[in-house]
Amino acid sequence: MKNKHLGSSFDDFLDQEGLRVDTEAIAIKRVIAYQIEMEMARVKLSKSAMAEKMHTSRTALDRLLDPSNVSVTLQTLEKAALALGKSLKVELA
Repeated sequence: MKNKHLGSSFDDFLDQEGLRVDTEAIAIKRVIAYQIEMEMARVKLSKSAMAEKMHTSRTALDRLLDPSNVSVTLQTLEKAALALGKSLKVELA
């Protein structure tokens, strides 16, 4: 019996199963949420203070920091970056 996946890449597997877009979105969101949390900790910024600097609610910030919630807008990311004194950089690779 021949394994049809033998020699294929993990990306190929995700494509075949129709999971690649969702899997990559979750992975990217986890990285973004982690980076924001680490920067907040570095500058000693609480969630309440961060939400205030972003001109948003604490609930909205919690959604941004939730690694499994991939519904985030560029505008929200830009607000977070500016609140941390950073700039947002988005690129296609």
